[in-house]
Amino acid sequence: MKGSVVAVSLSPRHKFSKANALSIRLVEGLGVEGDAHMGSTVKHRSRVAKNPYVPNLRQVHLIHAELFAELAGQGFRVAPGEMGENVTTSGIDLLALPQGARLRIGDSAIVELTGLRNPCGQIDKFQKGLMNAVLDRGDDGELIRKSGVMSIVIAGGDIRPGDPITVELPAGAPRKLEPV
Repeated sequence: MKGSVVAVSLSPRHKFSKANALSIRLVEGLGVEGDAHMGSTVKHRSRVAKNPYVPNLRQVHLIHAELFAELAGQGFRVAPGEMGENVTTSGIDLLALPQGARLRIGDSAIVELTGLRNPCGQIDKFQKGLMNAVLDRGDDGELIRKSGVMSIVIAGGDIRPGDPITVELPAGAPRKLEPV
């Protein structure tokens, strides 16, 4: 499975949207250099309040650009970085990948998927009704979260728009992505 990077984004402050950049640097075990969520322990403010010593499974947030087209069909205008993701991808069904899948991005960076982003109320503050648009129900009634996947950095490197992405599936039985 192959895809590409559409955009890369970061923010040194805790805010909903992130600014697009020409490139970002992933740092092994920490996340995106200069991003507010960089660190080996959790950095999301609500999670820090509960326990600041929990490992950071949300070092790099990825969203598939195909979601933006889907949302546009419902009247929403969302551009790369605006939903807080660090990497906007194209050509890979991120939500269908199992936990532990690794994405090789560009020349040397590797991230490992840890789980799904659980959308929060900030999404509706960004655009009213967007929260419902990024949630769906499967045929079995199970909640589907479409607001991206979270990952940890296995190998660092610089990544930029246009870089190729290849997927490596983990050995063994696939483990479904769950919210982290």
